[in-house]
Amino acid sequence: MDDVASQFIAANQTTLNLAVALLLGAIIGLERGWGARAQKSGERIAGIRTFSLTGLLGGISAVLAEEITVWAFPVLLLSVVAMAIVAYSERLDHIRNFSITGMVSMVLTFCFGAIAVAVDPVIATTAAVITAIILDNKEEIHGWVHKLKAHELDAALKLLVISVVMLPLLPNEPMGPGGVLNPREIWWMVVMIASISFVGYFAMRLAGTSKGILFTSLFAGLSSSTALTLHFSRQANQHPALNAQFATGILIACGTMFPRILVYCFVINRELLPSLVWPVVIMTVLLYVPALLIWRRNSGTSEVSQPTLSQNPLDLKSALVFGVLLTAILLLGDFLKDWLGDTGIYMLAATSGIADVDAITLSLTRMSNNGLAMDAAVLGIVIAAATNNLVKSGMAWVIGNRKTGFYVAGPMVLSLGAGLLVAWLQ
Repeated sequence: MDDVASQFIAANQTTLNLAVALLLGAIIGLERGWGARAQKSGERIAGIRTFSLTGLLGGISAVLAEEITVWAFPVLLLSVVAMAIVAYSERLDHIRNFSITGMVSMVLTFCFGAIAVAVDPVIATTAAVITAIILDNKEEIHGWVHKLKAHELDAALKLLVISVVMLPLLPNEPMGPGGVLNPREIWWMVVMIASISFVGYFAMRLAGTSKGILFTSLFAGLSSSTALTLHFSRQANQHPALNAQFATGILIACGTMFPRILVYCFVINRELLPSLVWPVVIMTVLLYVPALLIWRRNSGTSEVSQPTLSQNPLDLKSALVFGVLLTAILLLGDFLKDWLGDTGIYMLAATSGIADVDAITLSLTRMSNNGLAMDAAVLGIVIAAATNNLVKSGMAWVIGNRKTGFYVAGPMVLSLGAGLLVAWLQ
């Protein structure tokens, strides 16, 4: 009885999976048929009926491969490919359209049907829906390709190189003095910084600066708040009437740096979050709130040119420099911790924060996994952020003008003082 019940359940499951295969073909066929709805009946190579049957055929091929012969799937797949090639070759005699998207989507539909039966219907459904979305958004995707600039495509490819190519090749074991260096972990942190910069840059790039200073500043804080501070300081010097607006942008970009620190800690060492979250939240709020108050008092419609992100870690040269900087800070941090204790860590944080806050933040977060006290790591991160933002305040004052510097310096000092106090008390 148990064997009979098992066979009955298996048969019903196969029937359901075949139905899923049919429906997946119908989903893709609906999109294909909708795109060719203006053509007369018989002029279309494949529509909803053909794609539905192709999906079902893929499912049946998986059943035959399991129950009769393993050759069923490859033979039927080659048959579908051959029929698609013949149909599209004949079509070229009447319509000079060299796109093979329809042929590829038909082969994919056959494979989705087989996956629904032989592997997992959820995987097949997900893949089929994504395929239908890609097919349905032809104009939008082509539009994105036309808008993409050469250096942006280059940056995306370099991000893939440093992540999916270089990262797996690096050894994943402790090295160097005290075993503080792990090549894969160091490069993984480089990839994380590059990815955040990539997201921030394209969020700003796709939306455009027509959204205004606030939007530009928010996403520039993900990619390079230093670059935006430099850019807006120069703009303020050239357009003194917009001092308040540019100062608002600088404060928002610098404020966005703090939530970014929490992301690093969440990924690398979550145990650090309870001690770090309050200083970071307070510092962020004390930059955002004054920025919005200044904006409301001096609101007006204004557009700014997009800042040039000169320090883009998507550049392989910059990525290598960042990796070297991380390595140096890890080695120096371990040495100073043994020599001067926490005081050495604070000295290193203050010095490193002058140029870059990401490297020291990632280094201290990782060191907190290897013996550095949590409170020392938190205070070191806050000191580095404080130093970095004070440097940006100086840039706003010197490169911009006194009024812009005044708008920026007040909230900066208040935010950093409060953050240091909370970190010290904890």
